[in-house]
Amino acid sequence: MIKPNALKKGDKIAIVSLSWGGLGDEKLIHKYYIAKERLEKEFGLSVVTMPNALKGSDFVYNHPELRAKDLMDAFRDESIKGIFCAIGGSDSIRLLPYIDYDVIKNNPKIFMGYSDTTVSHFMMRKAGLVSYYGPSVMCEFGEYVKMFDYTKEAVENILFKDTTNYEVKSSNYWSDDFVDWKEKNINRSKKLRKEKHGYEIINGSGVIIGELIGGCLDVFPMIVGTEIWPKSDEWKDKILLIETSEEKPKPDYVLYYLRNLGAQGILKSIKGIIVGKPQDEMYYEEYKGVFKKIIKEFDCEHLGIIYNVNIGHASPTGLLPLGIEYQIDLDNKTIAFKESGVSI
Repeated sequence: MIKPNALKKGDKIAIVSLSWGGLGDEKLIHKYYIAKERLEKEFGLSVVTMPNALKGSDFVYNHPELRAKDLMDAFRDESIKGIFCAIGGSDSIRLLPYIDYDVIKNNPKIFMGYSDTTVSHFMMRKAGLVSYYGPSVMCEFGEYVKMFDYTKEAVENILFKDTTNYEVKSSNYWSDDFVDWKEKNINRSKKLRKEKHGYEIINGSGVIIGELIGGCLDVFPMIVGTEIWPKSDEWKDKILLIETSEEKPKPDYVLYYLRNLGAQGILKSIKGIIVGKPQDEMYYEEYKGVFKKIIKEFDCEHLGIIYNVNIGHASPTGLLPLGIEYQIDLDNKTIAFKESGVSI
């Protein structure tokens, strides 16, 4: 896997809307201006917005080919060092016919997002590029009042520095507070709760080492069977990242999705699973029961499963490079990079 160069102060990053186009809607565009100012002032980056990223949800929905063009043009532009996704959504799968994997491979750069961006992360994987499952422009960089310290530090530490042996620690706080995206709420902060669980081990012991692959579990059914879904041998000895969306799928649906992975032979092939904290801790205990059940159903007692990781739809969320090797110590409940997430 090709690692893009680390970001530096002054680097130009592009904003793309590859799925839902709400960032450009009149009632929500204030989130764009918050994020742009934060990226420039707090991270020292120069922000460019691709031509179709702010044309609004209706236009963006109707033009998957232009969404893909923005992505391809951002990769082709040698002055752009990183590409940050506006937000997730539900239909970036429609970009597939317009993707040139050679363009991605030959112009490696930081690519980051989560949720429906899972589709694009599998595109990056097909092109052979390490990508970054992490914060989006609209949600995290556009957070009212301030960005969560946990998220900000993850971005600063992982995208800008050598992270060989970097330990991914659990946040000591979390939030299930909902602040409506209206300008009148621009000065309202989310209330925080103390983290009571930390990382939990659902199964396994000892140390597992493997390359990270995966994303939002809800998205997997859309990409199974497509050109970007890895072949069976590509799953061998990997560590699978799984997190669930704001739709908060019922435990039965999570069980069905996992059964599909079991039926494909994936659960037998991989070494372990990193499971994200469910948003608002909805179905927190029930999901744990689902993983224990799937282990028995598919005879996967070898799997090391670490649960309640701050990633994806968790609040706060962190950042995990996809396509690099990790070391998970199940006895000591630690997650660490075996190699740097970026090229220095």
